Amino acid sequence: MPIERKIREHLLKEAETMECPPAITKRIEQSYSQYLQRKRSEKTMKKRLIGGLVAAAILIPTAAFAAPPLIEMLTRKPMTAEQVKVDEVGKATLEKLYSAIPETKSFEIIDASYLGDSTNSTGTKTIQQSIVLQEKGGTGKKVTLHTNGITGEIQDLTQENWEPKEKPLITLSDQQIKAKVNSLIDKMYGNIKEYEVAMEQMENPDQKTFMLNYTKKGSKTPFYQVFVQGNSISVGVVGGETTPSINKVEGYFSKSGKPDYFADNFLNDEKLFSLLKMSPTDLKQELAKGKSVVEVAASKNVSKQQVIDVIAKTQVEKQFPAEENSKRFMEQMMKEIEPKVLQVIEYKTETTLKK
Repeated sequence: MPIERKIREHLLKEAETMECPPAITKRIEQSYSQYLQRKRSEKTMKKRLIGGLVAAAILIPTAAFAAPPLIEMLTRKPMTAEQVKVDEVGKATLEKLYSAIPETKSFEIIDASYLGDSTNSTGTKTIQQSIVLQEKGGTGKKVTLHTNGITGEIQDLTQENWEPKEKPLITLSDQQIKAKVNSLIDKMYGNIKEYEVAMEQMENPDQKTFMLNYTKKGSKTPFYQVFVQGNSISVGVVGGETTPSINKVEGYFSKSGKPDYFADNFLNDEKLFSLLKMSPTDLKQELAKGKSVVEVAASKNVSKQQVIDVIAKTQVEKQFPAEENSKRFMEQMMKEIEPKVLQVIEYKTETTLKK
């Protein structure tokens, strides 16, 4: 039996019991991007290895929400340092970095790439751009940036090797680590005083890792999520809400009698509630009976495809403003996210324990 098939079957079996906080999915994208950057220059990397990694992400239900960005990363187009400096998004990103951390002006651009939609009449539109800068010499401080090409927001950044090798970041005290992270966020994004921070050590037997969640007062979800590992700080903008939505419900599904939050981001959709002609509370009550969203929709004479289209469009619009996108781009993105939507709307809460 081919190894790919063995891996696939094993993942399918394990996927039923795996859980992953929704915010972590964004970090999967970042980690995979860094992996590709390290491997890009290695000739021995096989296409089927990449396919296997993407398949693994798609097969794990709760982590699968990161799969569309993962797939897109496989089609990134490289950029030269000169192209970055004359590109509109690239110039804006570098200006933000140089203004926040002036010493990076002397850094070299050692890697860059972009995702783009070239179907519209104005030419190539950058969806996301990645830039890696490093101190001259190739062994010093490094900064990796990922910028949303439509909004101009630096979605995440990784700062590496900014502490002496003999005393890496991870050897500092918790307060010292927090101070380093606070300073980085304040420089790049500002207003750090508006946030409360929770720090915890993750269960990582291979390498000591800390996760820091920065949350605005009145919000339940983090706005910034940070991972500190080795001698690196990785900051991601994951969203957050300053005021809870009236129509927001948590834990549409449950597992072992406890709320299972993996589908909440997909199902808290005003357009979905309108399509089904029911409140989020009513939907949660129906799902608690062991029904799937597809079955609830069928009882309302709403097709599976209608549900898919509504949720997929909302998910795409959350990342990219609809008015900025071509029709073909929107359709492509919706098609790519459709498998993940299907996993959510066909999922059922177990009403009885398996024997």
